Amino acid sequence: MTSGAGENDETVQTTLKFTYSEKYPDEAPLNEIFSQENLEDNDVIDILKLLALQAKENLGVVMIFTLVTAVQEKLNDIVVYQIKTRREEEKKLKGKEAEEAEKQLFHSTPVTIENCLCWKAKFDAELLEIKKKQIKEEEQAEKIN
Repeated sequence: MTSGAGENDETVQTTLKFTYSEKYPDEAPLNEIFSQENLEDNDVIDILKLLALQAKENLGVVMIFTLVTAVQEKLNDIVVYQIKTRREEEKKLKGKEAEEAEKQLFHSTPVTIENCLCWKAKFDAELLEIKKKQIKEEEQAEKIN
């Protein structure tokens, strides 16, 4: 039995094995989970408890279809829970990444007197270089005229 929500291949799967007793349906069939995929141990325990409860409620009635349907619904619930959990984790991760990016945005070189004087010297040198180029260009323009 497989259940999936069709989103990012989120699926869970289990194979159930029912063994009828001589007194079935007046006595519950023996059931076991023969194999399972993408299920946590507590999910398997919950499914077994669900099977026992459903079997007890349906004593005296043919119940295999009811048991299988109940397990299918439980598997659907598990998939929905897994998707919800994954989305919440992704949202938290994106929030942390955004927070880190914001921290990086505000983290810069601290302003000290030495840093400021060094920047001022570089700025003045760049300004002087620009003025020299402008003067050269003006002189060349005057020579042409």
